Amino acid sequence: MLDTQLNSFVRRIEKANELKALIKSSGAQLNRKGRSRHWRLQGDWPQFQNIIQQAQSFEEPSWQWVIETLKSNQPRPLITDLVEIVKNNPNITQQQLISQTDCTLVEARKAFDVVEWEE
Repeated sequence: MLDTQLNSFVRRIEKANELKALIKSSGAQLNRKGRSRHWRLQGDWPQFQNIIQQAQSFEEPSWQWVIETLKSNQPRPLITDLVEIVKNNPNITQQQLISQTDCTLVEARKAFDVVEWEE
C-alpha cells in the first residue's frame, strides 16, 4: 500500500471534483487530513498507474503536479522480478529492460548476470 500526501490539493488544481471522481473510480482512497487543507492518497501501484493514465488523458495542466507526485512513488523493481523478465524474454536488451522497468543500469546488469550464471 502506497501513501502520498497532497498538500493544498483542492486549492492547487482546477476541476477538483472531476479528479476526485477519477481517483475514487480507481479504487484508491483520498482522505482529508483532519480539518486541514492537506489530503492523503492511499492505494497500490496499479491504482496509481490508472490514475496517472486517466489524468493525463484529461490534459488538465493543473493536475500535472499530482501526476508527478504519483510517479515519484513508483516502487523500485526487485532483482527477482528483473530476472524473471529476462528469462521470459531472452532477446531483451539491457536498454529495453531499463526502459520497461525504470531500473538502473547496475540492476539490469545484475539481472543479466544472474540469468547467465544459472544456465
